[in-house]
Amino acid sequence: MTTRILTGITTTGTPHLGNYAGAIRPAIVASRAADADSFYFLADYHALIKCDDPARIQRSRLEIAATWLALGLDVDKATFYRQSDIPEIPELCWLLTCVAGKGLLNRAHAYKASVDKNVEAGEDPDAGVTMGLFSYPVLMAADILMFNAQKVPVGRDQIQHVEMARDIGQRFNHLFGKGKDLFVLPEAVIEEEVATLPGLDGRKMSKSYDNTIPLFGTSKQLKEAIARIVTDSRLPGEPKDVDGSHLFTLYQAFASSSQQAEFRAELEAGLAWGEAKNRLYQLLEGELGEARERYNALIARPADLEDILLAGAAKARRIATPFLGELREAVGLRSFREQVQAAGSEKKKAAKSARFVSFRDDDGSFRFRLLDADGEQLLLSKSFADGKSSGMVGKRLQAGEALDVRADGLFFSVWIDGESVASSPEFADAQALEAAIQRLREALAPQD
Repeated sequence: MTTRILTGITTTGTPHLGNYAGAIRPAIVASRAADADSFYFLADYHALIKCDDPARIQRSRLEIAATWLALGLDVDKATFYRQSDIPEIPELCWLLTCVAGKGLLNRAHAYKASVDKNVEAGEDPDAGVTMGLFSYPVLMAADILMFNAQKVPVGRDQIQHVEMARDIGQRFNHLFGKGKDLFVLPEAVIEEEVATLPGLDGRKMSKSYDNTIPLFGTSKQLKEAIARIVTDSRLPGEPKDVDGSHLFTLYQAFASSSQQAEFRAELEAGLAWGEAKNRLYQLLEGELGEARERYNALIARPADLEDILLAGAAKARRIATPFLGELREAVGLRSFREQVQAAGSEKKKAAKSARFVSFRDDDGSFRFRLLDADGEQLLLSKSFADGKSSGMVGKRLQAGEALDVRADGLFFSVWIDGESVASSPEFADAQALEAAIQRLREALAPQD
């Protein structure tokens, strides 16, 4: 059984070596697990809360996307997309905003910190506080709940936001679920073993301290940065304090056990700091050299990156679009055509324990859904240019015409006259897929 894992990457800066060791590398490794269904996204809507420099946000989106792909993220296995390419997320954010308590949001750490800072400075408590900052936890809840993520890896400062997503999702379930849990309640995952690398000065590697080592600078820039690592004054030949050396800590984060043991022994035997820095450079160049070439190639082909991200968005929307339709129905945002069709086919629906719901998309096209007796979506039709065409296909299905059902991964589609006319949502596993196909056949079986 797979576990859905979701992680967002805020697009406000350029990744450095500490980001790689602490977040990117473990996330990519985790995405390769057989039981992982991983969703990684560029949180560019979140970036607007923190940054008002459009050029910086655009550049960061490009650099972060190229970084994850260059370092080995498999977009065929994981779902990799930009938050801003999923229009269902801001719509869900509004649905969740309508049930999120202001008192809950008042307790958000980021908002409270801004208020406390203003009060200390003698300012109005809400000076400079935007609704983006105040509502940040609701948008994060929408990111998580849109895809019903079960696990959300976060730093300790983000645990509260995952807990808020649980609270908001639980309230929505209570108000609109009618006994059914529309949202899975997520769990925060704290990576206790994640590496926190020291920077050039020994403090935590951070852009705010200006002590970072570039991830994908040139080979020369990497060597120059390593040369600036602060060490003690012990001379060549003097034993070094290995456990107190942040140069050794950096080496340790990328070396094998045997390499670590050999490096430790050489430092304790008096290896010069200059040669020790060269050893670290050689290790990191070996780790990052090929990835740097892939990164530079991706940066030089932004159109290719765009295609990859749009493909990831399409993959994500195959889940988000039908699910948002279900949520819209749950809160009462239903098509008026549903009432007409319900009145005209009440007898048939009762016999088949299923119902068709017609609606019109934002682009003006016509579609329909087939819901089973429990209100769970079995099918979402393709778009039709007019209501008559949509209705005709729906009637042919209702009439119990021979079904051509084709499974593809964890989806299935229905074909009429050699053309795909509707497809299912994604199911959790093959067993759930087969059960849904059986329910579909029973619902559309010809009636005596």
